Amino acid sequence: MAKTITTRYDVAEHLRTPEEMATYLEACLEEASGDAAFIAKALGDIARAKGMSQVARDASLSRESLYKALSGERSPSFDTILKVVGALGLKLGAEALHVTQSTAQQSAPSDAPTSRG
Repeated sequence: MAKTITTRYDVAEHLRTPEEMATYLEACLEEASGDAAFIAKALGDIARAKGMSQVARDASLSRESLYKALSGERSPSFDTILKVVGALGLKLGAEALHVTQSTAQQSAPSDAPTSRG
């Protein structure tokens, strides 16, 4: 019987185009549940796919600082995140959360005008 050889999966090897990188980051943002280190690790995967040295230069960071910031073991500053996202040729976006009518009414300020109609 032949012996099966396995290798470690590295997502960075599969992020070839800017579109794939953006899709990967978007999926990670949805899955992160507020975990900043998880997002940093995802940015690190994309940076490795693009080339850490080039990303570090483009973000005006040292290569060592970039590795530490995107290791997933810490939560980098938002300033660092913005620099890295820009260096990767990506942009962050926002969209409104869909809330139920009762949730919207509960969170409305008490002095807000009410519609009568």
